[in-house]
Amino acid sequence: VVTTDKCYENREWLHSYREEDPMGGHDPYSASKGMAELAVASYRRSFFPTNGPVAVASARAGNVIGGGDFALDRIVPDIVRAQAAGLSVPVRNRVATRPWQHVLEPLSGYLWLGANLANPALSCRPARLREGFNFGPELASNRTVAELVAEFQKSWPGSWEDRSDPKAPHEASLLNLAVDKARHVLGWQPVWDFSSTLARTSSWYRLHHEGGAADELLRSDLSLYQRDAFRLSLPWAR
Repeated sequence: VVTTDKCYENREWLHSYREEDPMGGHDPYSASKGMAELAVASYRRSFFPTNGPVAVASARAGNVIGGGDFALDRIVPDIVRAQAAGLSVPVRNRVATRPWQHVLEPLSGYLWLGANLANPALSCRPARLREGFNFGPELASNRTVAELVAEFQKSWPGSWEDRSDPKAPHEASLLNLAVDKARHVLGWQPVWDFSSTLARTSSWYRLHHEGGAADELLRSDLSLYQRDAFRLSLPWAR
């Protein structure tokens, strides 16, 4: 079961949230993710014993970006639409810090977690598989929204403007994920750093805007990601 990093009760801590931290949420969206995690944990404890045939785990990712996302009210698609129209990018919360990661990062984690659940011999700590896992970026990728826009525009130049609204609904300012558990139990770790993630993302949208086929661009990103994971000798990439 996949939820999100917003499942944690956000205390605006400087340190990263770990899997054992309390679930919760100030706003309904965040609270709903915490509720989902609590429901998964209760079903696991009540109906799926650790030695039973059904293996249940949950996963939480950071703020995913990457080519192919055109949803409304998301920072990267908002950047792309503004850039393509020759307009300044409207930034609603420039100082908010998020754990930015390429979408292929948590996907690799979800798939590898599933493989380990199906074959616990793949893990060095099989007794810890049927639990919750964070799949976030390295700490250095926790950057502000303003830094993300600036990094994106290195590959696709443009401008942005501050549209902060002091009357806007509450939104977390600090949000970091610790990935030590995924590293030690699954042998998983992030592949791309902040600069590489933004370079790949910006390049995808710029090339797509110039007429590149979406499926070919996606395959290219996947191939590069697999290559870089193999160079790190990650177990799922061997």
